[in-house]
Amino acid sequence: MYTAPVLIAGEWRQAAESGRFQPANPSTRDAIEQLYPVSNWLDCDAALDAAQQAAQVLKSLPAQSRARFLERFAELIEADAESICSQAHEETGLPVKPRLLEVELPRTTNQLRQAARAAAEGSWARATIDTATNIRSLHAPLGPVIIFGPNNFPLAFNGVAGGDFAAAIAAGNPVIAKAHSAHPGTCQLLAKLAVQALNETGLPLATVQMLYATSRADGLKMVSDPRTGAAAFTGSRAAGLALKQAADAVGTPIYLELSSINPVVFLAGALRERGDDLAQEFASSCLMGTGQFCTNPGLVILPSGNDAEQFVGRCVELFNSSPVGTLLSAGVETNLSRAVEELQSAGATLLTDNVTGDPTRVARPNTLLRVSGREFLQQPERCQTEAFGNTALVVVSDSTDETRQILGALEGNLTGCIYSAADDGDDSDYNQIEPVMRSKVGRLLNDKMPTGVAVSPAMNHGGPFPASGHPGFTAVGIPASLIRFSKLDCYDNVRAHRLPPSLQNDNPTGAWRLVDGEWTRAPL
Repeated sequence: MYTAPVLIAGEWRQAAESGRFQPANPSTRDAIEQLYPVSNWLDCDAALDAAQQAAQVLKSLPAQSRARFLERFAELIEADAESICSQAHEETGLPVKPRLLEVELPRTTNQLRQAARAAAEGSWARATIDTATNIRSLHAPLGPVIIFGPNNFPLAFNGVAGGDFAAAIAAGNPVIAKAHSAHPGTCQLLAKLAVQALNETGLPLATVQMLYATSRADGLKMVSDPRTGAAAFTGSRAAGLALKQAADAVGTPIYLELSSINPVVFLAGALRERGDDLAQEFASSCLMGTGQFCTNPGLVILPSGNDAEQFVGRCVELFNSSPVGTLLSAGVETNLSRAVEELQSAGATLLTDNVTGDPTRVARPNTLLRVSGREFLQQPERCQTEAFGNTALVVVSDSTDETRQILGALEGNLTGCIYSAADDGDDSDYNQIEPVMRSKVGRLLNDKMPTGVAVSPAMNHGGPFPASGHPGFTAVGIPASLIRFSKLDCYDNVRAHRLPPSLQNDNPTGAWRLVDGEWTRAPL
């Protein structure tokens, strides 16, 4: 059987292999007729060398060249949308319509275009000029960036086309993408279009490279190699923490998105006003995409009482009656089963009826579990086990103070939601729990489920550990996401002609200047 080539230094070449793997269609459990290589260190070393050389060339090119590449790449993806989405559907089970073709692919090209505009406009670099002391600074590229994409967004978070990729390229860095083993064919299609865009726009061909897989040891070695400028990872906590440990040991910046159960608190007034509607809203959000979103609401906290019991009962009905979706891979299925078992062993009671999946495809039944607030606080770590998929845990709290304790026992999360009465009758309770929730999440929502992440400059898709590796950065939201892949360069008394072009002018677009003791910003 044919083994797919890897992309190194602008060439599709036979991999230096340490093994091979074969993906499977989760909708049928059938193997896909294509083998992919596990690259050994020879491939990793060659890619790092080529990326290092490309980084030097990129520094000498105007930002508009990166913008043209990103724009052209977006155009090529749109032109080949049908085949890309068909391939992604076969590998992940995600529906072509509306999910892939009408939602995720447009989001992918939108991100690329937003990054192109940010690169061309340049204010993301935060040029700062103190003319009195002749000190100037700006954010500049770090060098080769290694991107590990996740399994749940084969397009919008893909290592060779997604948000991290767009931000790294826009900031001036070459990318070495590690394709995901759940959708390697989709990654290959995107990489081929990236090579075409590189050829058409004149960027170094090693600006984008791709390996399908490496051994664990070689992956750790890559992120800790001195040629690596930064790394970005979205995926499991175990793999992410191993990469972080290797990167931290040598000081390589690494940006992680690891796990999040995204707590949702329903206050008493909200349940009394619209409990049935909220049950529908929660169930729809939790089961959307078979629960395979990093912002999926996996933990619900309710005040005890009749309204809460009615809410839980309605949720059980909805979970039992809703169609069971297909999970992304057999690995996701196995991990979800283990997570449910762990929650039950920690004292959670199973509320839903079904206990077995569909043997003809990769699936697990819609699952709702319950614990009391007291039980949660006895084993908060185990009760926070992330069940990635169509599963959620309900915690019934005896008091506002107990709810505060539950929130205080949480790890960091990407999002947190509080639902309250429309007439502000819950404000007293809200004011007591909001500060605790606020300290635990990156994005706080009111009266809105967390599923979905808008590609907005104001968005924060990050949060306290372990939701992300650093609470000060976001993986979504341009231009802020570009800063992750930069370093702050300062120039003290450097002659004007030796400065970067954006610092040579005393009033460049978007720059901050110290004038008469006050900082002012030039118009964009």
